[in-house]
Amino acid sequence: MVTGNSTTGAELAADLLRGVGNENMRAATRLLGAHRGGFWLRRLLEQEHELTAAADKPVIDRTGTHPSIDWDTIGLLMLSRPSAFKSSTSEMAVLETAASLVSRCPVQLGEVIRAVDESELRLILRALEEAAYGEER
Repeated sequence: MVTGNSTTGAELAADLLRGVGNENMRAATRLLGAHRGGFWLRRLLEQEHELTAAADKPVIDRTGTHPSIDWDTIGLLMLSRPSAFKSSTSEMAVLETAASLVSRCPVQLGEVIRAVDESELRLILRALEEAAYGEER
């Protein structure tokens, strides 16, 4: 999987979603792909070894035919070592929201709303809708 500057966030998300059927995981991964050109997906892939070491578990599941995000590990890191994700308040709010879509992290919606800008809020709302109703709506 290439994470170069020419790869869009949507393309990274599509690569990580091959073979994933769970709508909530799909919505969460798409949210991360849409946010700031794939900011979090790039970080997860580029810092995979450091984050895996911090969690003592892989953040990217490579056991199947295609790599995917290991949301259990992301949730574990967010709860036990949030400092592993050095980021701004709004960036962290987006990651927390994505993880909450797959029931891996509790999120306070009031805090999320205060932390994100209008475009990030629209991405989050779209992800919530996708998780609830599926991608095609």
